[in-house]
Order: sequence, then structure tokens, then C-alpha cells
Amino acid sequence: MNKFSFLIFIIVIVIFGGIIFATQGRIASKSDNKIPSLPPEANTFQPIKPVQNSQVLGAQQGQAHAQAQAQEQQQPPPQVGLPTFGVEEGLKASYSAVIKTSKGDIQVTLFGSDAPKTVKNFLQKAKSGFYKNLTFHRVEDWVVQGGDPKGDGTGGGLMLTEPNSKPFIPGSLGVARGGDPRVSNDSQFFITKSESSWLNQQYTNFGIVTDDNLDVVNKIQIGDKILGIEIDN
Repeated sequence: MNKFSFLIFIIVIVIFGGIIFATQGRIASKSDNKIPSLPPEANTFQPIKPVQNSQVLGAQQGQAHAQAQAQEQQQPPPQVGLPTFGVEEGLKASYSAVIKTSKGDIQVTLFGSDAPKTVKNFLQKAKSGFYKNLTFHRVEDWVVQGGDPKGDGTGGGLMLTEPNSKPFIPGSLGVARGGDPRVSNDSQFFITKSESSWLNQQYTNFGIVTDDNLDVVNKIQIGDKILGIEIDN
């Protein structure tokens, strides 16, 4: 190879190398342009807040309510502050009494064996003069009611109800009470004028009018007085 040929060979190599270098640069430049850039918050941890389905949440609330109700039912009922009478020693099976009113006397028999605590309470109040000059504050076509120390149906204390099998018929003596059937008033009593079976085993039935009829009871009006109650020992 002469000098001229060698020179041409060198020039060809240089030109070919330049072409290859330029081509690779363009390819690299195109590849760099295809790499996506990351947003600034890409490296920040963002926890997802739990979202409960409304039906699931409602079911969980219903279950919690049911559990709360079950716990309440397992709790013992609240105790009412009631007087205790102890053993009813010496109490007779029945007593005769006279309820003296401003319209006349009402003869009654008290059921000592069927409502012992109620009868004992009534006897104690009658003998102490508790009922003297108290009034009948309620009079309706089927009942008269009295014995309230306040005279308006809001007075008196508390005692346990003593339901029994005695039916409420004309002339029955019962004890007033509020919404709780377990608790009765310890002073207010009523006398039924007619058959009142809806009261059976719901109210304390502790006596019966023994007169041949209910003339005196039917004459009583609101405000008439109880002059006193006499007990036949």
C-alpha cells in the first residue's frame, strides 16, 4: 500500500467513526426524552382513610343496640323504697269495719287472708284516726275513691301490690296505684259501683261492702268526707 492509499484509508475510518458516534448520540437523546418525570409528592406516604359501607355500619350499630338492650334486661329491676310489715302474726282471716261518711255508714268486710299486708296497713291507719275528715276526691259512674291526705289524688305513700283471685264486683274495695302494677298507694282506696273485671289481679282487692245494696256509696259526691273508720275487733 502506498502512502496515498493509506491516507485515504485513514480518512474513511475517521468519517465512518464520526457517523457512528453521531447516530448513537441521537438515539440516546431520544431515549432520554421518553423517561417520565415523577410528581413532587411521589415520595410522600399518604394513608387511605377507611370508609365503612352504610349497610355494614347500620348492622354494627344495630348489633351494638341489641347488646345494650340485652345487658339492660339482665340488670335487676330498680328497687322501690317500700315499707316492710314483717310477719303478719295475729292477723285474722277477716275483719268487719264501718266507713263512716257524711252520706251515711258503709259496712265492709276486710280480707285479712287474701291481702294481709294491705289489711294490716288499713287497720293501722283507721285505728290511728288517719282517715278522719279526709274526702272522696274522685267519683265516677263506676267508682268512688278517697283517703288521700292531700285530697287531690296525688298524696299517700307506697306499698307492694297484693293481687289475688278475688273478682272486682259491685262493692269491692281496692287500692289505688300508678303505672307500675307492683306498687300501690298506701292510703287511697276505692269502692266499685259495678262489675269491674278489668281490675282483676291488677289491683289489690282487700274487702267488700256487706250492705244489702250500695245506696250510701252511690250517694257519695266529690268532696264528701270520711268521718272515720271503726274496726270490729
